[in-house]
Amino acid sequence: MAKKNSNILAIAIMFFLFMMISFVTGLQNPFGIIVKQQFDTTNFMSQLGNAANFIAYAFMGLPAGFILSKKGYKFTALSAVAVGFIGVCITFLSGRTGNFVIYLLGAFISGFSMCMLNTVVNPMLNTLGNGGKRGNQLIQFGGSLNSLTATICPVFVGYLIGDISKDTSIADANPALFIAMGVFAAAFIIIFLSSIPEPELDEAKNEKEETSTLDNICGALSYKHFVFGIIAIFLYVGVEVGIPNFANLYMTSSSAGISATVAGTIVGMYWFLMLCGRLAGGAFGGKISSRQMITFVGSLAIIFLLLGIFLGDSKTVLFPAITSELKFSLKAIPIGVMFFILCGLCTSVMWGAIFNLAVEGLGKYTSVASGLFMIMVCGGGLLPLLQGKVADISGYLPSYWVVVVAVLYIVWFALIGSKPTKTLK
Repeated sequence: MAKKNSNILAIAIMFFLFMMISFVTGLQNPFGIIVKQQFDTTNFMSQLGNAANFIAYAFMGLPAGFILSKKGYKFTALSAVAVGFIGVCITFLSGRTGNFVIYLLGAFISGFSMCMLNTVVNPMLNTLGNGGKRGNQLIQFGGSLNSLTATICPVFVGYLIGDISKDTSIADANPALFIAMGVFAAAFIIIFLSSIPEPELDEAKNEKEETSTLDNICGALSYKHFVFGIIAIFLYVGVEVGIPNFANLYMTSSSAGISATVAGTIVGMYWFLMLCGRLAGGAFGGKISSRQMITFVGSLAIIFLLLGIFLGDSKTVLFPAITSELKFSLKAIPIGVMFFILCGLCTSVMWGAIFNLAVEGLGKYTSVASGLFMIMVCGGGLLPLLQGKVADISGYLPSYWVVVVAVLYIVWFALIGSKPTKTLK
């Protein structure tokens, strides 16, 4: 009974951390609007905070895995929460000083924390569920909570910002930063006082490492379909982030003239649709292959993106939103934005399906492959930078061609590139 209660508490803690990952990461979406106004930046520069947050994964992906294997789940989680608290404090300081470089530093350090937390929660939930269907079920529930806080974050910060003006600054979002600080502090205390199972750590003490880390990395990269897969995951994270980020920038631009509160609600719907898609993916994932799933949702995403680009602001549609008075209302938005938001249904299931196809047949190299996947999450920072540059040159709608090309590659990977192939013997 004691072990069961311990597992329940550990599962609750992992769910809690899953929610923190999306909340802190999601801050970079509305912050892009704030820094664009406060520091009078280009669209490219407005995405630098988001880029710093995700590029941190490239630096921390493998080290986080090493820390986990050597020190265990509890130590890694505590370290991640402490680093996250520091990152949010630096972001708060950037609002007090009005310094763009300090803002980027805060986003970068927060990215370290998010990478470490991601490294902990996924394998931990799988372990607590004893792998298999139960382990996958816990990860799906964790992902759903992740999507829930991702839905709330842009709505909440959008409400704090209100109408965009020359006086809009990071300091307007201080309540969100205070909440993040408080949650990190509470999480540290709870984790410190809790007993978390360490099966991998116990097992590692009784085993000798047979191959070097470099050999394992080379072994994983010797599979051609895995190489294609990590490229697909790099592009996927950029697609997932870029679609709502630029929808937000587009809606709050002078041409569209939509308030940050309403725009935040619309963007929140994108993440809510991802939540719905993940729940549906969990329900039907046992009946539909990953290849079929990506092919379908990828093709549908391309249709939505093309409709969004070509229809653009040719007409407006009424969309449910929350006003600055915290009332639900139907607001007129460009029809193109509606189709971009609908892409949330499509991006929702791509991560798990791409991972499933990419690691097929890797055997003992699967663990190091997971670390390499975490490194490629940096695509969530780099691809939006490219999209921002295109937006500066050609406008918001043409910038979505970057997303279209990325999704086309993902569909190609599902149809052709994911066939298990080894390049070396």
